[in-house]
Order: sequence, then structure tokens, then C-alpha cells
Amino acid sequence: MSSSNIRDLQRELENKANDLNKLQKDIAKNHQVRKKYTIQLGENELVLKELDLLNEDANVYKLIGPVLVKQDLAEANANVRKRIEYISAELKRLDATVQDLEEKQNSKKETIMKLQQKMQSLQAGKGKA
Repeated sequence: MSSSNIRDLQRELENKANDLNKLQKDIAKNHQVRKKYTIQLGENELVLKELDLLNEDANVYKLIGPVLVKQDLAEANANVRKRIEYISAELKRLDATVQDLEEKQNSKKETIMKLQQKMQSLQAGKGKA
């Protein structure tokens, strides 16, 4: 009976460890995506600063594929601001997701520790018998 309990606990422990591993991979993936968005945000803020330095009659060009297309300064400004707004919202969403995943990760770690302690106590009890 006791060895059956230990096997069940080992299986449960393996499942929890796999879940924890998956959570850690998701967290790492979210950090990568967040890093890309942070870089994009910095680039777009730099573009916005450059656009703010221009006179209203300055020529602004947008790269579309291999072609530079002339664009209105106000339109370019609005597009960059929208992009910054979107990227900022995505960063907030990613932060919330990472926080949620980290909470789940901590919960899984606690569960795993409790299972390990339970297994150790069962094995210690079995060794005495």
C-alpha cells in the first residue's frame, strides 16, 4: 500500500514538474517578446523626437517595402504616436501576463515542495517498518 502511494506521489510530482517547466518556458518567451516591444518603443520615441524637431514644411518620407513614399508631417506624427500607444498597451498586457505566470510558478513550486516532503516522510516511515 505504501509503495503504491509513493508511486502515485512520484507520478504527481513528475506532472507538477512538467507543468512548472512549461510555465518557466512561457515566462521566458514573454520576456523575449517584452524585450522586442521595449526596443520598438525606444525606436518610436526617438522617431517622435526627431519629428518634433522638424519644421512644418519639412519633407517626411516613409519606407514602404523598397520605396520611400512622401508623407504629411502631421500624419507621420499621428502614426508614430498611435504606434507608441499600441506598444505601451502591449507592454502593460505582457507585464500582467508575466506577473500571473510568476504567481502560478510560485504556487507550483510550493506544491512540488509539499509533495517532496510528503514523499520523504512516507519513505522514512517505510524505512522504519
